[in-house]
Amino acid sequence: MRSPDPSPAGGSGRDIPSLRLIAQKAGVSRTTVAEALRPSPKGVSPVLRERIRQIAHEVGYRTNPVLSHFMAQLRRNQTHSFRGKLAMINGNADREAFHSHPTIPSYVAGCERRAESLGYNFDRFWLHEPKRSAADWLRIFRTRAIQGVVIVGLMDQVTLPPHLAPLWREFPTMVTGLRTRSPVLPFSCVDHHALVLGAFEQALELGYTRPAMVLDPVIDDLVEGRFSTGMLMAQARMPARQRIPLFCEMEKARRDPLVFGHWLKEHKPDVILTLYNVVFEWLAAAGWSVPHDVGVIQLEWRASRPEIAGMNQHNDVVGEAAVDMLVNQIYHHEYFAESFPRATLIGATWMDGKSVRRQKGRKAGSSRTAKVREAAQV
Repeated sequence: MRSPDPSPAGGSGRDIPSLRLIAQKAGVSRTTVAEALRPSPKGVSPVLRERIRQIAHEVGYRTNPVLSHFMAQLRRNQTHSFRGKLAMINGNADREAFHSHPTIPSYVAGCERRAESLGYNFDRFWLHEPKRSAADWLRIFRTRAIQGVVIVGLMDQVTLPPHLAPLWREFPTMVTGLRTRSPVLPFSCVDHHALVLGAFEQALELGYTRPAMVLDPVIDDLVEGRFSTGMLMAQARMPARQRIPLFCEMEKARRDPLVFGHWLKEHKPDVILTLYNVVFEWLAAAGWSVPHDVGVIQLEWRASRPEIAGMNQHNDVVGEAAVDMLVNQIYHHEYFAESFPRATLIGATWMDGKSVRRQKGRKAGSSRTAKVREAAQV
């Protein structure tokens, strides 16, 4: 028996938006409408596809959620079926960042792992390709039947080239690592604010009483101050005499480590939270030993330096989450101009290491409030 088409409902006084209604308005067959509304339309020109989707949006057409869930279950059972091609754009200034950067390859690995499990694969591109216009990008993407875009590797900018705006409007696009400001696109990244709070609490758990942070203000600005505000909120729970000001003069210290040495001598932190391994060099230049004189907590723990304690940001999971969000956008026909930007924040986890040690006379396992009170009594 053929399933009935959701045509006008008797007695309601109005039409239920249906494929038939969309087909009438577009002057095409219901088969063409159905194909145009699929995540991977075949045989429908981009112009006609957009026209049909616009009509569907205007009449309020919505897919059946029960049927969509059923079809999603079927797709999950076809683990190796190929569903389409995605674009992975290297947003870093370094063309080889996917291989040479210390952290970007983790994002890439997570993206590719999740895409493969969902039946997709990636074509790779470089955002800063010289002399490639928006028309060139669009032509390439259409020719290769690209369905969506993941931007990986933005490390020193939160804006995207304005001339590529047509790309974000035609193809669902996701950003990893941070939130872009122009345009504001959906993104997946670690929860930077919670990460710092977690690192601070681990420091207190180990018995440190004078935690400090070494931070580049440029990096903090890229994440909209979430590193520094996390630190300031954590310090607010401690007595004022134990709140050490952030060391932010990174460029000066790179030229002259004595700048860092003066700050160290003046404020005498017992543990430092930072993103930069150069801090170890500066500490050595000042005659301070790690972890005997001061502990160091790396806010972006790396498997290549397991001896340094810190917070694992799980960049591969960030990549996986970005692909999950992108595929969801593809299936629901959500585009930049039609939906609110969404975010997925990934939690970080503590990784122990030799760069910290438990302070004498300090016990583990106390509550957060008790830790702060104990620190205040020292």
